[in-house]
Amino acid sequence: MNRIKEIPFFSHLCDDGLKKLKDISTIKKYNAKELLFYEGDEPKYLHILLDGVLKLYKTNHKGNQIFLHQFFPISLVAELANFESIPYPATAEFVSSGEVMKIDYKKLEEGFFRNPDLSLQIIRSLVGKLKIMSEVIINEVVLTSEAKIAKFLVENSELFAQLKNTQIASLLNLTPETLSRTLTKFKNKKLILEDNMNGILILEKDKLLDLYN
Repeated sequence: MNRIKEIPFFSHLCDDGLKKLKDISTIKKYNAKELLFYEGDEPKYLHILLDGVLKLYKTNHKGNQIFLHQFFPISLVAELANFESIPYPATAEFVSSGEVMKIDYKKLEEGFFRNPDLSLQIIRSLVGKLKIMSEVIINEVVLTSEAKIAKFLVENSELFAQLKNTQIASLLNLTPETLSRTLTKFKNKKLILEDNMNGILILEKDKLLDLYN
């Protein structure tokens, strides 16, 4: 119960509320490449990512993945499908090992949604998802491959020590060759430096920012 109270969405709940929430929830561990749900699945649970990195993607008619977003702890995942009672519009796959709190959505709706603090937290999360979709459109329509990589470096440079370049290229909807070529270009221009742990150190953040701002 203490762990549930540490989740920002539920930190305001009293002990009785936390116990009721615990009774309708389970916490499950996942391995890298394991799926949380498929595009088209019925949303029976409200998912909260507690640990790990999760990516959301759609699959086109050719079977290619189109990356939409990556989630980091602690965040709601695809909650709009729950609220609108629609199938999941995309597939969620773990990039790393992770952990998710799964809450029976119908029981949550019946017992908790009259709580104004919880409702406000959910509204804030939905607003955040609108910003995510706006960012997806900008990334895929407006930004060049160089700009996309520069933006990812500035916002998620720590992932280069955790993920393979092929995985990062997939997150950016780019080929591994394009990613490798661009990183080499950035290194030659002394904008970034690869450290001993295969991570990336940013040397010229302002110049990277100029590539996409």
